[in-house]
Amino acid sequence: MKRKVTKAIFPVAGMGTRFLPATKSVPKEIMTLVDRPLIQYAIDEARAAGIKEFIFVTSRGKGALEDYFDHAPQLEQELEKKGKTDLLETLKSTNMESGAIAYIRQHRALGLGHAVWCARRLIADEPFAVILPDDVIAAEKPCLQQMVEAYAETGGNMVAAMEVAPDKASSYGVLDVSEDMGAMVKVKGMVEKPKAEEAPSNLAVIGRYILSPSVLTNLNKMKSGAGGEIQLTDAIATEIEKQHGVYGYRFRGQRFDCGSKSGFLQATVAFGLDREELREDLSAYLHDVVNMGKAAE
Repeated sequence: MKRKVTKAIFPVAGMGTRFLPATKSVPKEIMTLVDRPLIQYAIDEARAAGIKEFIFVTSRGKGALEDYFDHAPQLEQELEKKGKTDLLETLKSTNMESGAIAYIRQHRALGLGHAVWCARRLIADEPFAVILPDDVIAAEKPCLQQMVEAYAETGGNMVAAMEVAPDKASSYGVLDVSEDMGAMVKVKGMVEKPKAEEAPSNLAVIGRYILSPSVLTNLNKMKSGAGGEIQLTDAIATEIEKQHGVYGYRFRGQRFDCGSKSGFLQATVAFGLDREELREDLSAYLHDVVNMGKAAE
């Protein structure tokens, strides 16, 4: 019987240097898309997938991220006193139950694999999810929920995958596919950040994973991979020849790379247009910007 996935690791130890000077004092994960921080989108997706335990791998300077999930009794009282019930409900939706969140420190930046390994004692022998908050996915059914439902049929290990242009392959882990079953592919190999001409396919791994605890055992070897870092991709690839193997899942939705400035801006526009109360004004502004650009040409 396959065990349910109820734990998720959120690697949030990065310094966010691409967003300096903002990230000098503000953790990148609480920078906002419209009016919600990146980490809230990740938490909401995890909740929708049935995650009950949230494990954050952090580093020095992330105190504001930890404080974000605390209750704010004074603010709640003020909103209640002023009859701002909608805002009060929004605020309460960010609260986490006592004991639901754990924080683990990653003292050295040794790669994603190392960050996941840091949480090993809280995972024990259970399957677990990994969510990278930089990857924000707009989808009717949240991406991790889609994966959990597919995982119930396959077991093993599963990575979210999307098609990318050949010249973008060097930015991702890329799947070598042995069997294409539509939404699902059976994986026979994984290559971390290959050159365009060496990429085995156009299916790239993005920041959603469901993994077996044996991946953590593989990470115990602390073997350096691409870029001199401990790569999660390498630890997953070791599972390919085992009984349940590794699968890639073509999720339904649009992914935004909010670890880059352009991706963050694109996501801000997309999520703004998705909000009924903002759509009209924002659409009119974007229309004016396009017309001004054409006039300038």
